[in-house]
Amino acid sequence: MAVAKSMTKSQIVDHLSKKLGTTKKLSTQFLEEFVQLAYKEAKKDFTIPGLGKLSVASRKKRKGRNPSTGQEIIIPAKKVLKFRVAKAATDAVVPPKK
Repeated sequence: MAVAKSMTKSQIVDHLSKKLGTTKKLSTQFLEEFVQLAYKEAKKDFTIPGLGKLSVASRKKRKGRNPSTGQEIIIPAKKVLKFRVAKAATDAVVPPKK
């Protein structure tokens, strides 16, 4: 069974330029600006309608275990980036059971 590869940036840009009737340069600029906007706004939650939401969450410190020695360690608190997939995207990719 062959595994399908994900699209590269150039394939995405090529698809956008053909679909929207623009140049590849303009499509590249749009894609790069969109990504930069998502990075900048993720601190306040960035929603991509129909796809999902990018947000920053805080994790509390917790106990963990070193897998090689088995020694118990404390994992410090930190901020992590999360992406929650929208229900519309889930339903489009994986249809709900009937």
